[in-house]
Parts: sequence; C-alpha cells; structure tokens
Amino acid sequence: MAPIYSRVNDLSNSTWSKTLLDEPLLTGRPTKHIGNKNKEGDEATKVLQLVCNEIDKLEFSGTHHPYYTRPLLEAACQNAYKVVDEILYRSPEAIQSTDKSGYDIIQLAIIHRSDKIYKRIYDTGERKNLYRTVEDSSKNNILHLAARLAPSHELNRRRCAALQLQHELQWREEVKKHIYPTYITRENIFKETPDMVFSREHEQLVKEGENWMKTTAESCSITAALIATIMFAAAITVPGGNRQETGIPMFTNNVAFIIFAVSDAISLFASSTALLVFLTILTARFAENDFLVSLPIRMLIGLVALLLSTIVMMVAFSATLFLVFCHKKLWMIAPICVLAFIPIGFTTTFWLI
Repeated sequence: MAPIYSRVNDLSNSTWSKTLLDEPLLTGRPTKHIGNKNKEGDEATKVLQLVCNEIDKLEFSGTHHPYYTRPLLEAACQNAYKVVDEILYRSPEAIQSTDKSGYDIIQLAIIHRSDKIYKRIYDTGERKNLYRTVEDSSKNNILHLAARLAPSHELNRRRCAALQLQHELQWREEVKKHIYPTYITRENIFKETPDMVFSREHEQLVKEGENWMKTTAESCSITAALIATIMFAAAITVPGGNRQETGIPMFTNNVAFIIFAVSDAISLFASSTALLVFLTILTARFAENDFLVSLPIRMLIGLVALLLSTIVMMVAFSATLFLVFCHKKLWMIAPICVLAFIPIGFTTTFWLI
C-alpha cells in the first residue's frame, strides 16, 4: 500500500495519514487486527475513502488533484480496481494522468495485465474510440503493448511456462477485440507489427513451454503405458482363475468380480487414451498459437484420462483384494476403501493445487 500512497506523505502531520502508511490494509496481507477477508476489505475501503476525503479538502490547480496522479497510475499497474473506481468517481479528469513515459492508465493496465481495470475503463469510458487508435512515442498501439512480455510477478501466478504463454496469448486476443483491424498489422518506428513484437518478447517462453510440455508428456506416457500393461495382464489372468471345462472365470456371478471387470476395462481404455494423447503432444509442432487452445486441451485430456485410469486401477485392485483374500467378510470393505482412498486423495489433491 505504501507505494500507492507515497505521494500523500506530505500530509504526514495528520493522524489518518500516519495510520494509513503504517497499516497494510490495501495489500491483501493478513494483519493482526483483521480476522477475515471480508472485514479486511471493509477496513481497506474505509481507509481509501478517508484518504480521498482528506485529499479533496486540499487546494489544487489544474484539471484534477495532483495527489491523485501517482496513486491512480500505481493502482493501474497493480490491478487495484477499487482504488481506480474511487479516484475516478471523485475526479473523472484524473483519467488523463500519465507517467514519465507518457502512458495513461489504460496503457499501463495493458502492459501490467490489469484485466479488471482494463475492462472497466474500456467498456465504460468515453474515450473508447481514442483508445483504439492511441499510440505512444514509438508509435506502439495498445496491441503492441499487449504483445510485450508480462512482468515477472504476473507470469509467476501460473505454475508453468505453458500456462504462462497461454495467458499471454489470451490477453493478446482480448486486446485485439477492441482495436481497429488496420492497427493489427500496423508497424511502429522499428518496423515491427504487434505479432513480431510478441514473437520477439516471448521467444524464450515458447522454448520453456515446449520443454515443459515434452517433459510432462514423456513422464506421463511412461506411467500410462505401465498402467495399461498392468490392467491388460490383469484382464487375462482374472482373480480366482477359470474353470477348466468351460474357461469361464470362477467368480463370474460375484459382485466384487463384476466391479473388478468394469474397473479393469475402464482403466485400460483410459490409460490407452492418455498414452495416445501424450504421443500427439510429443509430435506437435509447438508453434505460438498452439499454446492458446490445442496443446493445453491435449494436456488436460491426457492428465484427466491418466488420473481416471489411476483411480479406477485402485478400485479394481481393491475389488480383487476383497474377492481373493477376504472370503466374503463384509467388514473388510471399510479398511480396504480407506487404504485405497489414500493414494487417490493425495493424487487428486496434488494435481488440483
């Protein structure tokens, strides 16, 4: 919070200013005085309104209060949309504020991936048509700015390079919707189109995303192949064996055997599907646009199929364990289910985190 309101330091002799700068209410960090997020949000809103009330009491010259300039620009960089809403409500002219590089809040929001601020200002602002054509000193339009690599703190919100690149592509597509078609291929003073800027800025991220995709697909392919092999062998050598006269399994009419047979088939088909999907990933071309939909969808399908095959494999093993070793002791179902849930629960939890 301190960076947002550092310009209010001139008011340090007042009590509210000292309290605001000492308490990190607007940073989202837990404090000793706030027990939950809702209360924290209410306190932050009160402090924000208190600061704005004190600023409004000060005299100024120009179209808007100078003390609103830096907080507004900093809020645009940090996606603090409540701060932007409050300042623009009190001083609509503050939307004209620019930083040392000449960027206004919509340009800063695009550069720093502040999606909430971008959508609010662009969808409701009277300067919508101006934003479609606005350019900086290097003749970069807003699509050029969206093509730049996101700040590291924004990239680190995604767990891997592939998802980071996907988010970058999604952001470019979002900005592209709100720009005139002629500006999509317009060059800046360096003779670069927005697509050229994106390729240059994200060259390393594309390589990292490709390496992550291949490494993950290779590891998961080995696991899927192992599960498929195990379940195929289990389908041939059914628990209890077969009758010598007819070749029919001994426990055909047993409920536990039916559960085993169905689970074995599902696990075999799911692992085979996962194996084939991961093979399509390993043989992909890994172009930039492939990371937008194609590759993430393939990876998602492969991981879901692999997770399903693992879960159903544990069900098949539990049914076999009950069928062969428990001798129809129903009380054994409880400990078997508990033990089977341990790897399933851990696997599901870790993949969803």
